[in-house]
Amino acid sequence: MVSRVPKTRGGGRYTEAGYFSFIRSGLRQKSMKWPPKYDVLNAAKRPHKGTDKRRKFDYQCASCKDWHKGKDVQVDHIVECGSLKKYSDLPKFVELMFCEADNLQVLCTKCHDRKTQERKK
Repeated sequence: MVSRVPKTRGGGRYTEAGYFSFIRSGLRQKSMKWPPKYDVLNAAKRPHKGTDKRRKFDYQCASCKDWHKGKDVQVDHIVECGSLKKYSDLPKFVELMFCEADNLQVLCTKCHDRKTQERKK
């Protein structure tokens, strides 16, 4: 018989893990509009020099130093935000999530994926 994790949060809708996942997701959504992220993106951009007239800017990856279109780059936290699995994790997670530009970098999708995989090891 499979034992189920009790849903004790949100009126019986969330497990403990689901509850903190919901909070983490909301914080990540708000961090997308955090002004230092735009500062880092602006510092890594240049006018597009290619033939695609619809593309205005290219962005330089901090790791490979290649230039990429906007949809192929992400703003990455140099020092990862860590986990959010209990209330005591919340202050440090928020502090690192909403950091200043000196803890952020622009990475292309390939370099960001590689960094993420290295963290998991």
